[in-house]
Amino acid sequence: MRLGVLDIGSNTVHLLVVDAHRGGRPIPAFSHKEELRLSEHLGPDDKLSAEGVDRLRAFVEQAVVIAEDKGVEELLAFATSAVREAANGERVLEKVQRHTGVLIDVLSGRDEARLTFLAVRRWFGWSSGRLLAFDIGGGSLEIAAGVDEEPDVAVSLPFGAGRLTRDWFTADPPSADEVRRLRRHVRAEIARTVGSVVRYGGADRAVATSKTFKQLARIAGAAPSSDGVHVPRSLSRQDTADWAAKLTAMTAAERAELSGVSAGRAAQLAAGAIVADAVMDLFEVERLEICPWALREGVILRRLDALPGRLEAPDGATE
Repeated sequence: MRLGVLDIGSNTVHLLVVDAHRGGRPIPAFSHKEELRLSEHLGPDDKLSAEGVDRLRAFVEQAVVIAEDKGVEELLAFATSAVREAANGERVLEKVQRHTGVLIDVLSGRDEARLTFLAVRRWFGWSSGRLLAFDIGGGSLEIAAGVDEEPDVAVSLPFGAGRLTRDWFTADPPSADEVRRLRRHVRAEIARTVGSVVRYGGADRAVATSKTFKQLARIAGAAPSSDGVHVPRSLSRQDTADWAAKLTAMTAAERAELSGVSAGRAAQLAAGAIVADAVMDLFEVERLEICPWALREGVILRRLDALPGRLEAPDGATE
């Protein structure tokens, strides 16, 4: 079947169209995204601005048309931290539904961590043993660990790269004092979670998803995305620490000139690197493997799991 997944994140709103059936891997068929930066449309009253709401509604309207044009049978739509934490988030989604007919689910931070973990588990398989997974989004950091498809522990912290940049940095590049204060704050809060995660046992494999980790791996020498998703990519603890120091001393324009760093993400990469450095250090991870699947794939896989047992596979055989 052809599924559409509409991911309303803090930075980017992304429509992904995939061909999928239960028991098979989702195959991307079409992708359309735009950097709406909804988190930047949150005012002092924690409400999404009228401009932000209008831009979101316009994108969803466009996504519906695209989905129809691409033959999508079912559209799965979800929102994460920016909408979840907006004081008017529920009313915004009701307004969008009235105009577009699209029902948008709001995922909790824990559900984000759980679904991302499912995607990581399916990508690396059972032979990976106990997995420890990290994801740095625009609004939050997700941590999950476990031996099954459902993690033993799933944690969400308000340490997204966009949020921290907006709340902690006032200059470009940030001052040494701002960097030090953010680093101290992030490490103190993440350290509180370490015990609850590692008490279930040490990880056999540590994995990272999200744009922040992918960009850090790329500037540290990992293969470019053009080489394909099946090329192994990783990020070492030493490289992360080195680049966290370098990136905080660079302007956003200078970061944007680095290989694999987009202009739209350059401003928040320094804060993201501070978080990445903290989790690798505090969880004593020497190397992270980069997983190309993340939350969107987790949503797709969970939906496919709910389909009836006997389905027509693409080649006409039944499962």
